[in-house]
Amino acid sequence: MLEKEVIVFEKTVLVGIVTQNQSEEKLIEYLDELEFLTYTAGGQVVKRFFQKLDRPNPKTFLGTGKMEEIQAFIKSNSVSTIIFDDELSPSQQKNISKILDCKVLDRTNLILDIFAQRAETSYARTQVELAQCQYLLPRLSGMWTHLERQKGGIGLRGPGETEIETDRRIVRDRIALLKEKIRTIDKQMAIQRSNRGAMVRVALVGYTNVGKSTMMNSISKSEVFVENKLFATLDTTVRKVVIKNLPFLLSDTVGFIRKLPTQLIESFKSTLDEVREADLLLHVVDISHPDFEDHIDSVNQILQDIKSNDKPTIMVFNKIDAYKHLVIEEDDLMTEKTTKHYTLEDWKATWMNNVGKDNALFISAVNKENFEEFREKVYNAVREIHITRFPYNKFLYPDYNDVIED
Repeated sequence: MLEKEVIVFEKTVLVGIVTQNQSEEKLIEYLDELEFLTYTAGGQVVKRFFQKLDRPNPKTFLGTGKMEEIQAFIKSNSVSTIIFDDELSPSQQKNISKILDCKVLDRTNLILDIFAQRAETSYARTQVELAQCQYLLPRLSGMWTHLERQKGGIGLRGPGETEIETDRRIVRDRIALLKEKIRTIDKQMAIQRSNRGAMVRVALVGYTNVGKSTMMNSISKSEVFVENKLFATLDTTVRKVVIKNLPFLLSDTVGFIRKLPTQLIESFKSTLDEVREADLLLHVVDISHPDFEDHIDSVNQILQDIKSNDKPTIMVFNKIDAYKHLVIEEDDLMTEKTTKHYTLEDWKATWMNNVGKDNALFISAVNKENFEEFREKVYNAVREIHITRFPYNKFLYPDYNDVIED
């Protein structure tokens, strides 16, 4: 009889701050997301700490009193890891590690760790390693303090480099090597994209864990990996899809997230090239998530950063089957209003229907609810682009409702 594998989670503490630019309500939203990230990475959150500050302490991020409180909790509860919601400077990370005597991570480090776990292909692993090296370089002295001393003794006096300088040089050389490797793969991928011809390209974009891969599987009948965790998909998947008689290319891209590390945006440049070169974007939104409006803003900001915010876009509000909303009854008791209270007409009467400029859809990718309208909307949008590119095909691909079923 086979023994069941026991999964051991690291005991973890989360830390954030309330500032003039970040309210307590907003911090709680970020910490909720950070807890999900921690769970995805294999951690178990046992407590959260936060402090109200005008600005972070330049030495320890938090005040002395709060640091002592966290230190006492970590020792009494055998906590092995502490994760900060904001990016720590190398000196802050070094000082906090000395005080708390445990593993100290920030949001960026955590996301990089998850990417390292999720990277399946050689290209994804190369991208992640590059981002990790760029993050690691300024933090070497804090991670290996024993290497700061100058070598001494017979034959080692005089000019030379310290061990920490040697390590920095090794990491810089590794970064240069990885960048060259990525440039080579980028050229290969650019040739692959050019070989796809002039077919219309459609890209699924959206926040992480909104159901893009599930939608990809439903539309293209493929088997892209799906899991209810953040960043389940890192590698871009491209499939040829045919709706009615109209073929086009559909790509599933890496999910976005708030406070996305700049190292990842740079190292995943070619993955985002699928978005840059797309003719049409399907912006997928998890309507069941309480912060979906912030998710829309975050995705739009990243699209703007990569100069892709002006592309034709269809807003796809997914997971209508999981939507829950609290309403206030006459006796002031909060009751849950579930998806059963909403019809498609109800959804179309909301402000969300106007987000996509008459291009909004409400679907459930899991249950394939309202998929016929989804297929019609995508078909017509692809057709419009296609006949602009190939005017002589105008009569070959009629309007969706005029297409004769096979």
